[in-house]
Amino acid sequence: MPATASLIPELEYIIQNGSYRKRADALERIARLFADGAEKFSEDHIGLFDDVLCQLVVEIETKALAELSTQLAPIANAPAGLMRKLAHDDDIAVAGPVITQSQRLKENDLVDIAKTKGQAHLFAMSGRKDIGEAVTDVLVTRGDVDVIRKMADNASAKISDGAFSTLVKRSEGDGVLAEKVGMRPDIPPHLFRDLLVRATALVQQRLLASAKPETQAEIQRVLDKVSKDFGKQSSRDYAAAMRVVSDLHQSKKLGEPELVEFAKLKKYEETVAALSALCGVPVETADRLMGGDRPDPILILCKAAGFGWPTAKQIIMARPGLKGTSSQALDESYAHFDKLSPSTAQRVVRFWQVRDPDGNAAA
Repeated sequence: MPATASLIPELEYIIQNGSYRKRADALERIARLFADGAEKFSEDHIGLFDDVLCQLVVEIETKALAELSTQLAPIANAPAGLMRKLAHDDDIAVAGPVITQSQRLKENDLVDIAKTKGQAHLFAMSGRKDIGEAVTDVLVTRGDVDVIRKMADNASAKISDGAFSTLVKRSEGDGVLAEKVGMRPDIPPHLFRDLLVRATALVQQRLLASAKPETQAEIQRVLDKVSKDFGKQSSRDYAAAMRVVSDLHQSKKLGEPELVEFAKLKKYEETVAALSALCGVPVETADRLMGGDRPDPILILCKAAGFGWPTAKQIIMARPGLKGTSSQALDESYAHFDKLSPSTAQRVVRFWQVRDPDGNAAA
């Protein structure tokens, strides 16, 4: 690394005796040198840059530090020590780019910053890609309304059940936050139920209003039909089937292939029980949805669970009386299944998950 080596003789003098201007110039030169060759440097070379840059940034004005942060934060192998130093700076102009972008920050760095810095730092962190539960746990506790709204809107953020519970509580009276939390596909069903209990009309209205125009009518139609689908209850006994499915589930052998096999063998009770377990809806609910006049609920359950059309078709073929199994009906079902988006299906399934077997919202 001859270019870097050529700078070494002057660094000690600049660091110990140089004026602010000389330190700033050296900082700029070395940062540019690193940025230009970052892809080629080994970790040993990067460590050298790290040591030098961390010494040069002492007593450098905020403007220069902010420019350095903006320049180096997006670089995947930026000097780790420097990134941590800049991320902990009290000035958000310096810390912000690193907190938002740098891959060099580890989770414990983010947690420490979240626990000790102000709302501007937390706001920058709340939009960071792939923040983990240890970080979001702190954000939902310390963050103001802007922070938690942004975090709830961050689809890549990992949120624990405890953090979701806090979000649901904080969403009471905050329609914007309620919408963002309710739209997350990873919200646990029982907490989604709590969200609906706290602001049922508001949340459902906002969920519908925020959907794409082409899916609004479908969401409303499906939600309207949900109540009707709870109107029929069969007299089937699912006790034995639930035991079979429970044993498979506990041994981690229950999945899409097993569901398809039950359907192929026309084992209706086992098919319903497996669908119930895999989709997280009560077995009584799954029974009523399976026994409805149309196969739409099956399409929704399968799409939400990530199953393919062959699985949905096999389940339709297993329904009592072979309802909806004509070639024309299956072609129509395929077209509906293909058009249905996973996000829409997941919203409707969450609605079913929080309904009791009599079709009422669970308290």
